[in-house]
Amino acid sequence: MIRTTFAVLALLVACAPAQTPNPEAAMPNTAVPAPTPDDIAVRITAAQDGRSAEVAVNQRFAVELVGVPTAGYVWAPAQMPAFVIRAGEASGATTQAQSLPGFAGGNHWEVLMFVATAPGSGELVLEQRRPWETSEPPTAVFRVTIVAR
Repeated sequence: MIRTTFAVLALLVACAPAQTPNPEAAMPNTAVPAPTPDDIAVRITAAQDGRSAEVAVNQRFAVELVGVPTAGYVWAPAQMPAFVIRAGEASGATTQAQSLPGFAGGNHWEVLMFVATAPGSGELVLEQRRPWETSEPPTAVFRVTIVAR
């Protein structure tokens, strides 16, 4: 009886489907910092919405926001002070899991970079929207007063 039970168990183990490794279990879904270049002196984050940020004249600064570009929703300037110009952009994953094969969709970092070309103070307004939906209101609005010295 013991030999029969052992034989049946051995047969069940041999016939059981192999466990496929779960790559997400090996890589935790931990946050990834915004892909802002190292030469950026001032990083403005979502936590600064409605506040002010001081920047140096002729030095790049960045606004780091999370968006959903995979669904077409991107951040773009809706209003810029006259003394501020665009100076690049970067984007990237917000979690380590997004770098796994087969991962699709999800939120992504959108980093918009600017330069203050002269001293001044003014409001920078960014809107998140689908660029082709011009008659739709933005899904989100970010405002920061830029003080350039």
